[in-house]
Amino acid sequence: MLKPEIIHRLQEIVGKDDVLSAREDLATYSYDGTTNWTGTPEVVVLPRTTEQISEIMKLATRHHIAVTPRGAGTNISGGSVPTRGGIVLCTVKMNRVLDINKTNLTAMVEPGVVLQDFNNMLAKENLFYPPDPQSFLGCTMGGTIAENSGGPLCVKYGVTKHYVLGLEVVLPSGYVMKVGGSTVKNRTGYDLVPLFTGSEGTLGVITRITLRLIPRPAARRTLMAIFDDMTLAGAVVSSILGAGIVPAKIEFVDNFVIRRIEEKMKIGLPVDAKTMLLIDVDGSEAAVESEAERILELLKEGGARIARRAKDETEAALYWKARSAGFAAIYSAARTVIAEDVTVPRDRLSEYIQRLDEISRKSGFPIVLIGHAGDGNIHPSVSTDSTDKEDLERLEDTLTAIFEMALELGGTLSGEHGIGLEKKRLLSRALDPMAIDAMRKIKAIFDPDNIMNPDKIWENA
Repeated sequence: MLKPEIIHRLQEIVGKDDVLSAREDLATYSYDGTTNWTGTPEVVVLPRTTEQISEIMKLATRHHIAVTPRGAGTNISGGSVPTRGGIVLCTVKMNRVLDINKTNLTAMVEPGVVLQDFNNMLAKENLFYPPDPQSFLGCTMGGTIAENSGGPLCVKYGVTKHYVLGLEVVLPSGYVMKVGGSTVKNRTGYDLVPLFTGSEGTLGVITRITLRLIPRPAARRTLMAIFDDMTLAGAVVSSILGAGIVPAKIEFVDNFVIRRIEEKMKIGLPVDAKTMLLIDVDGSEAAVESEAERILELLKEGGARIARRAKDETEAALYWKARSAGFAAIYSAARTVIAEDVTVPRDRLSEYIQRLDEISRKSGFPIVLIGHAGDGNIHPSVSTDSTDKEDLERLEDTLTAIFEMALELGGTLSGEHGIGLEKKRLLSRALDPMAIDAMRKIKAIFDPDNIMNPDKIWENA
């Protein structure tokens, strides 16, 4: 337990109301969006300013106290789980949008701003911030930066790192460092902005973010297609991209998710369908019309049983709401659900889907598929109601086989969720040992006492 004088000093820094130590408060901050990782903090602190975070970090460094940065806790890699107790530093009260510059197409925000709130503000200015993780209703900007979040729009617009121009970061020493700036081009020494974007809270606490924005597309169309063969759905994705068309989104869900969504929402989905593809095209009115027509042709040529446009914006919104509910449908399926995140080259997607079916049949565990088909980012989910140790070990072996197959096909361990606690046991299989050593040395430069979100990304961290 932390000494009373530490708690008292934290109260002096942020005020008594923003220091939480009651058992029920600590339990609330002991887990994230995963179902299999927990760790109880010794205290939770909710700062409101960069200066307060600087003082907290100085105190933690002086007394060698582990600090786990946290936003809304929606991440699903174990990244915000406080494995060594210590301080959970939660930035949700730093929630101001400091600037929206229409001329420069930039914005400056604090880390606690909720992504959906931010995009609602931008919409009033006819602006657009593309990264759209499926937790957009609750996730905070700081967390999306720390995880380099993705989402459905990444196939056309890229991931979070493509929109981060500058950062203010409090280092473990308490030093407030600024990297990057507010210009689109910035070629000044090593580019440290991408280093912190995706660092999973292991190098410092992000306190201010400068983002690149784009004008809102003038038109958008949603297409829906039903396939009786999942591999055909995977193959048609490659056909669309191979035809020189890059839709804003190409999403897919499998039969299990279709059935669960229809059970809850009653929107008329065919519950016997093997796979559903949802596709968005956006841009100018003329381009959208042309691309939508060509995609419909390719869907039909590729074996779709049904391929059609959403009849209006209301129906389109309903389809995308159903897609957003996909993870909820999966997580409610069993006692233990592990939803993973791997990426394969887009031209290997169909093959990967076939291999996952083989892994499922061999292991005896159903593998539910949902994901961003347009960029090869798949979320295979494995679940069980069993609490038997042997069954849980077999489930872990199934997950390992899923990862190894992705790596064999030239893919990655994670497309958007990060490594955290969930995948660190496999990192050495995915990266050159020299690269891992370089990462450890970078960590040691910024965090020599290893107090900043320890135990994440690699073994023995």
